[in-house]
Amino acid sequence: MAKKNNLGKEVLIGAGLVAVAAAAAGAYFLYGSKNAKQNRKQVKAWTLKAKGEVLEKLEKLKDINEDIYQKVVNEVSKKYQAVKSIDKKDVLEFAKELHSHWKSISKEIVAFHKAKGKK
Repeated sequence: MAKKNNLGKEVLIGAGLVAVAAAAAGAYFLYGSKNAKQNRKQVKAWTLKAKGEVLEKLEKLKDINEDIYQKVVNEVSKKYQAVKSIDKKDVLEFAKELHSHWKSISKEIVAFHKAKGKK
């Protein structure tokens, strides 16, 4: 009998799947969310850099789960909250947006993992 996984806390993903998570996080924000068109219009230069930093940190990890993903987003967000020229409200909105993507990202990761397992 297959053991059920709790996507939020229990699923650990190998390095190859971390890359999928990183790519999915960026792509979902700009193309997959219900506000994607608006998101693309409102993207500020610092948000692109911050997202890049989140993706870079994720790609360096061997395993990822929801807690690790949220921690990485928080670390990068804190860095940008310290920048005087960036509105703290914008940073909080940025972090909230990225945090909200975990469920969609984890679904893509699980689907990728299942597809690889079938081969």
